[in-house]
Amino acid sequence: MHFDHVGIATPDAAGLAALFAELFDAPVAHEETFDGMSVVFLELENGYFELLEPHEGGAISKFLDKRGGGIHHVAIETDDIEAALRTAEAAGVDRIDEEPRPGAWGHEVAFLHPKSTGGVLVEFVSH
Repeated sequence: MHFDHVGIATPDAAGLAALFAELFDAPVAHEETFDGMSVVFLELENGYFELLEPHEGGAISKFLDKRGGGIHHVAIETDDIEAALRTAEAAGVDRIDEEPRPGAWGHEVAFLHPKSTGGVLVEFVSH
């Protein structure tokens, strides 16, 4: 497993993408509308920023309403997402997703509950 990306909730993905592109020389690697939000991946040498802008409610909208913009989750890439979920279960970690589901950019994803991971929403991602 290794670090894949950090998800950042924002009310303006395009604006934040332009700023991060300038600050970090991070070009846009992928953009899409997915699950009621604009998703923009900015490429860094060792991972991505995933910018999440909600359009029609949903979890990111609730996050922004409650906390404002900022880090939403940390994603760890795995070659075997089912095994990663079994390991989490064996460790007593509460899972939001019992099995992988479709994610942005055609990836499979599964989330671990932050109450079991030190307050951090952790995403397993398989490319």
